[in-house]
Amino acid sequence: MTAMLKPAHSDNETDIRVIAADLSAQSQWDDFVLNHPDGSFFHLYGWSDVIYKTYGHEPFYLYTVNYKGDVTGILPLILVKSPFFGRSLISTAFTVGGGVLATDPVSMDALLQQSKELAVAEDAQYVELRGGASVDGWHTKADVYAGFVTDIPADRDENLKQIPRKKRADLRKAIKRAELGELRVESVKHTNEFYKLYAESVRNLGTPVWPEKLLRNILATFPDQTEILVARAEEEAVAALVSFYFRDTVLPYYAGAGFAARKLHAYDYLYWEQMRRARDAGCKKFDFGRSKVGTGAYAYKTHWGFEPHSLSYHYHLVKADTVPDVNPNNPKFQLVTKVWQKLPLPIANRLGPILASNLA
Repeated sequence: MTAMLKPAHSDNETDIRVIAADLSAQSQWDDFVLNHPDGSFFHLYGWSDVIYKTYGHEPFYLYTVNYKGDVTGILPLILVKSPFFGRSLISTAFTVGGGVLATDPVSMDALLQQSKELAVAEDAQYVELRGGASVDGWHTKADVYAGFVTDIPADRDENLKQIPRKKRADLRKAIKRAELGELRVESVKHTNEFYKLYAESVRNLGTPVWPEKLLRNILATFPDQTEILVARAEEEAVAALVSFYFRDTVLPYYAGAGFAARKLHAYDYLYWEQMRRARDAGCKKFDFGRSKVGTGAYAYKTHWGFEPHSLSYHYHLVKADTVPDVNPNNPKFQLVTKVWQKLPLPIANRLGPILASNLA
C-alpha cells in the first residue's frame, strides 16, 4: 500500500512520498535507523513482527522517499486495540522508544500528517510518539519518565570508582561472593529461568506479566542483539537480566529476581557483569532504560551514579479529550495494583499475559 501526499513544492527535487513499509523495505529501513543520529533499537523494523506475533496488534510502518528513491524519514506505528483504553496509534508500542526520524522538515511533516490521517481512518483515540523533539500543535508530557545513560570506562577499576560509595560497597560484597564461588553469572539461550524470576518480580510490583512468547519472539527476531544473563547462587537462579545491543550501547531492559537476590546483592552483580561484558565487546555506553519518576527503580539507578534525563512523549488527540495517563502511578490504577500484588503467583501468571496485551 502506498499513501501519496501532495509535495510541499512543485519541483521534483523536493517531492516526498509516504509509503507503508512491508518486509521488502526492512533493509532500507534499518539502514536508515542505524545511520540516523537519533535512531534507537526500538525504531528497528523487526519490532513490527515481534509485536504482531505476540499480541496481534497491527503495525503501520511509514517511511518517506525523495525523488531519487532515497529514504528520508521513518515512523513506526502500532495500532493498539484495547477493550479498556480504546484504540491508539503508538510509536513504538510495548517499548520505551520510538517517534519520527527524518533528515528534513518536509519528510517529518509528511509523516506526522500521515499519522493524523491514519488515526482518523482507524478510529484511534490519539497518536503517541515515544521520543523526539516537541511537535508544534501536539501535546508534550515530560514529567512521568526519566532515562539513564552513562559512559562505560574501559578500565575496570575506574569503572568501579565512578559508582557512588554506598552502592560500590554493596557491589564489592557481591564481587567478593563471586570470588569465593558463591555467586556467578552466565549467558543462556533459554527463556524459562528468566521468565520465572521476572513474572514473580512484576507480580510483587503489582504489574501484569507479559507472555513468555514475547521474549521468544524477540530472540528469534534479534538473535545477535539480545543477551540473557542469569545470576546463580549454589546453582540456583536468583536473578536474571535481558539486555539489547545497539550500535555502541548496551541496554539492560528486563530484569527479575527472587527473594534470595537481595541479601546476595545479585542484582548489583548482574548489572556490573553486564556492564563489563558489554565494554569488553566494544560497547561504550550503558543505557539503564527508563523509570517512572519517584519510583524505587528511579532511586536505584541514581544510587549507581546515573544522572536522570527527562523523556518526552508527544500526543495528537483525535477522539480523546485529554492526554492519556496509563501508568501504575495514576491513582485510578493504585487499587488494582494493590490487589494484583496479593494474587497467588499461578493466577497472576495466567491472567497477566491476557491483560498485558492492553498495556502498551
